[in-house]
Amino acid sequence: MKKLTYILPLILLMLPLQSKAQQVPQFSQYMYNMISYNPAYAGSREFMVVNLMNRNQWVGVEGAPVTQTLSAHTGVPNSNVGVGLSFINDELGYEQTTYAFADVSYKITLDRYERYSLTFGIKGGFKKYSLDDELLSDPSTDMDPFANEMNFKWQPNFGIGAYFRGENWYMGLSAPKLLLDDNNNEFLYIDRRSYFLNGGYLMDVNPSLKFKPSFLLKYTDGAPLSLDLTTMFFMNENLWLGVSYRINDAVGALVNFKVANGLSVGYAYDYITSDLNATNYGSHELMLNYEFEFPAPKCRCPDLYN
Repeated sequence: MKKLTYILPLILLMLPLQSKAQQVPQFSQYMYNMISYNPAYAGSREFMVVNLMNRNQWVGVEGAPVTQTLSAHTGVPNSNVGVGLSFINDELGYEQTTYAFADVSYKITLDRYERYSLTFGIKGGFKKYSLDDELLSDPSTDMDPFANEMNFKWQPNFGIGAYFRGENWYMGLSAPKLLLDDNNNEFLYIDRRSYFLNGGYLMDVNPSLKFKPSFLLKYTDGAPLSLDLTTMFFMNENLWLGVSYRINDAVGALVNFKVANGLSVGYAYDYITSDLNATNYGSHELMLNYEFEFPAPKCRCPDLYN
């Protein structure tokens, strides 16, 4: 099987990178799609939110990661329950991983004005790993242990999370995938557990300007820590501008603006600072976000845009 023979050395050389990219995909605009990482964020905005993201990583490198996510979540009227759905499609070379998860959360209000709350969530769904049809249709695949030992079926998984909200700050902790893969193929990445800690603070500078620093810390078993630090400014209730830094990996710029009532568009660019810098043109990320006007929020607290 010539094609597989050629790409296997590359796969083996890039195992450390795969452990980063092939676990729960990570986005520069993570603050708009936290439901992908933490089920406790389901319903955190109370009204319905639909989010679509596309990330092209390491542009210019053939077979580099390309990831799409589609998520939706909302609060259940007249209750403390939130629900959500998320779909992720992650491609790396000839490999493709698809996730489909549902989320349920329950919020505990900690004060009479609902300025402080603690929410717990659970995530359940399935993951499917597959290879490009071009490889699988090759007649020599029948004799290749790499393909024959693979499990291409949908595999169940679940995760948990917690989310604390204050009057002008928030923090979340989650483990979105607790079950390990049942693939025992020596050539395939090992699907490890990942843990996320994130938080943010929203400060009013003046009536037309707000300042928001945030972070996302990711730990994956057997891999280095990953930390995103982001600083954003919100201008005239219409435009977000910011910069980001992923330690030992990239620096970036973010912009998000409202194009219509409820509809916003976001873009992020990452300039790679690691050893991969000479091989690519950075990473590009595009987002569409739509907020429905129902159900009506019960809490009149500030919107932290988390």
